[in-house]
Amino acid sequence: KPRANAVRPLSFTSFDVPRDNTPISDIYARYWPQRIEIAGAQEHPTPLVESIAMASVAPPMPSNTGSDDLRLPARLIEEGDLSEAQLETIIMAHDAHGRDLPGRFSIDDDQTKLTRADDDPDARAYRLGYFLGDGTGCGKGRECAGLILVNWLAGRRKAIWVSKSATLIEDAIRDWTDLGGSPADIQPLSKWKPDQPVPMGDGILFVTYATLRSAGKCGTTRLSQILDWMGEDFEGVLAFDEAHAMQNAAGSEQGRGVKPSQQGLAGLRLQLAAPRARVFYISATGATSVHNLAYAARLGLWGQGPEYPFPSRESFVSAMEAGGVAAMEVVARDLKTLGLYTARALSFDGVEYDVLEHALTPAQIEIYDAYAGAFRTIHHNLEAALTATGVNDASGETNASAARASAKS
Repeated sequence: KPRANAVRPLSFTSFDVPRDNTPISDIYARYWPQRIEIAGAQEHPTPLVESIAMASVAPPMPSNTGSDDLRLPARLIEEGDLSEAQLETIIMAHDAHGRDLPGRFSIDDDQTKLTRADDDPDARAYRLGYFLGDGTGCGKGRECAGLILVNWLAGRRKAIWVSKSATLIEDAIRDWTDLGGSPADIQPLSKWKPDQPVPMGDGILFVTYATLRSAGKCGTTRLSQILDWMGEDFEGVLAFDEAHAMQNAAGSEQGRGVKPSQQGLAGLRLQLAAPRARVFYISATGATSVHNLAYAARLGLWGQGPEYPFPSRESFVSAMEAGGVAAMEVVARDLKTLGLYTARALSFDGVEYDVLEHALTPAQIEIYDAYAGAFRTIHHNLEAALTATGVNDASGETNASAARASAKS
């Protein structure tokens, strides 16, 4: 076959001393891979930046130089179908997937929590995951397709691609075919009824979060249908695109109530049921809210033992809620230094903008003032109304979190 289509190792040179990414403003620094230089890779088609805080730390050196598992078609590297920054993500995610969470674990009856049980012969080791937090335009879908392709070429030809909407399968097919895959490789789970086995052999099963949490009239859940297709020792990529759709997986005592979301719980159950899966979280808003990380069970942020910074998911959520955005920024930086997270954005170098002011007419001002007055009245009296209707008790605690959430939404 032509040399351009030949598969070759994704080779790179590591730097003992990381490169500095130069600040271009008080907020952003120009982005380049700090720890590695990838042979034959092309720059990203548009300049990338990362926050000054993220640029102040460097990821670790990947340990899989020359790995037989880390291969791609030569043309994807040499022609820039996958840019240097995108290839770096694939390398770092592949490296993270080569490591395990400290300890061995069993799952609780609800299938949403791990309990450390190193001495239990039935306990399982769980593979570390990776979190991609790139912003719009960086090519997150193509990075996901690239990671699946690396595993596909290594013989792991089953993958799960979970996303927010059924229409996003078109984007997934585009990204996969751009890398040389066949459109037929990606099939939606909705193609089969919940009580039917998925007949597809090798391939990428596309699932929406709404489908993931659902069940058929026969009582068979979509989750069990997916797990049956994956098999007992599934080691392929389990990608959670738009992963923030699983937010509030742990619930919260603040704001609207404490009930965890069904989508978050379904995502947790899928992760925990496949210990050897290569979990890949994708979200541009990954570290903006604690609830956007409460589902990330494979990052080692919580667990029993001295190797973990927090003893449980609930304690992590509580600490992050208390610390606010500053605490989330520290978490993001620490995850980067561990080789588990990256977050770049498109640079606005050369972009010009101007402020366009819309002068409101007196009638528009009157309408706005009326709405503002109405909402002020509602918010000033909402807690009293919730207490009067029995949603809250006399102390202000909720008796019906769903009703309170609906009233405040």
